[in-house]
Amino acid sequence: MDANADPTREESSADTVGGGVYRLPAGTSLSLDSGARLEGLEIAYQTYGVLNADRSNAVLVCHALTGDQYAAGVHPASGKPGWWSRLIGPCLPVDPARHFIIASNVLGGCTGSSGPSSIDLSTGQPWGLTFPVITIADMVRAQALLLDHLGVGTLFCVIGGSMGGMQALQWAADYPERLFSAVIVASAARHSAQNIAFNEVGRQAIMADPDWRGGDYGARADRGDSQPDRRKGPEKGLAVARMAAHITYLSEAALQRKFGRELQRDGVSWGFDADFQVESYLRHQGSTFVDRFDANSYLYITRALDYFDLAQAHGGVLARAFTRAREVRFCVLSFTSDWLYPTAESRNIVRALNAAGCRAGFVEIESDKGHDAFLLDEPVMREALAGFIGAAATARGLK
Repeated sequence: MDANADPTREESSADTVGGGVYRLPAGTSLSLDSGARLEGLEIAYQTYGVLNADRSNAVLVCHALTGDQYAAGVHPASGKPGWWSRLIGPCLPVDPARHFIIASNVLGGCTGSSGPSSIDLSTGQPWGLTFPVITIADMVRAQALLLDHLGVGTLFCVIGGSMGGMQALQWAADYPERLFSAVIVASAARHSAQNIAFNEVGRQAIMADPDWRGGDYGARADRGDSQPDRRKGPEKGLAVARMAAHITYLSEAALQRKFGRELQRDGVSWGFDADFQVESYLRHQGSTFVDRFDANSYLYITRALDYFDLAQAHGGVLARAFTRAREVRFCVLSFTSDWLYPTAESRNIVRALNAAGCRAGFVEIESDKGHDAFLLDEPVMREALAGFIGAAATARGLK
């Protein structure tokens, strides 16, 4: 889909896919929570399906920390299925034959949206650490501008897991009049001290890498010839950050089932090679991550996660964040083995929704796969979402 195209079409093919980059009109800017104003905002997005005649079938899908706009279909860079292809597609809970699905790369990201790796037009160099610090609420404001551009006044549903769930919660707090329903999966209403601690380990690993260069690794290094090169980035630091974070996405049971104490080869090396299979797995996760993600984006987005506390702007009372969302239907899902955003966090959200007079359903799903269960094949999650979205569609009058 062209960035200026009308998403309303005659055809209703389930494989209708579009997308582009929304650019904020010249002379306008996005106001951020930090007090800064961001000029030249760009938001990269993908769409699946067709917006119906009364524009009532739009579904916004929000991604997690290292996700992107390619939630379904085939990722153009990796050739792999989109990160939520188990839930988005023909005959799945979010079906492009029935829904107009929108997924965007978050503000601060590195897959086409404005972020620290984007070019600052005033300097011709990547923003680096001169990019303004952002919040989850800033990400949602940018998404709201994208929806305005696409002609979507109200959403049938906003859905997200992990950081995506935080965005869905922020939508309910800031734009309840634009929501009919919301789905929050494996998420929380604020980052805990433990969450912040793990993120800080990752950030320090990146900033301790000498190739980080104070965040200026993206600038062109002058070699004294006509072909300046990009500087090498903090690949080792970013890989370590990913390794540390990835541990929090799994459960002890999952690690034990996959790897246990199995060795890579016969006998140990009596050194510091990857003797154990779990070590090799984590090193692989780190080395492949640096090929697709920007280190400065990792700093900015993890900081946005740490700043997230939905109750803070409402006198510390979470229920007050949802007082204008009483007409929104909510579905909250958690997993028994998720220790990054444990079930207690989801129950806290549900209690606040109930206290605010909102309609909220809650399902705790038995799984030993840890936090990453929301991205994996979980039949109970799929059935719960199908049931909720089906009931909401009936209430909305969607066919």
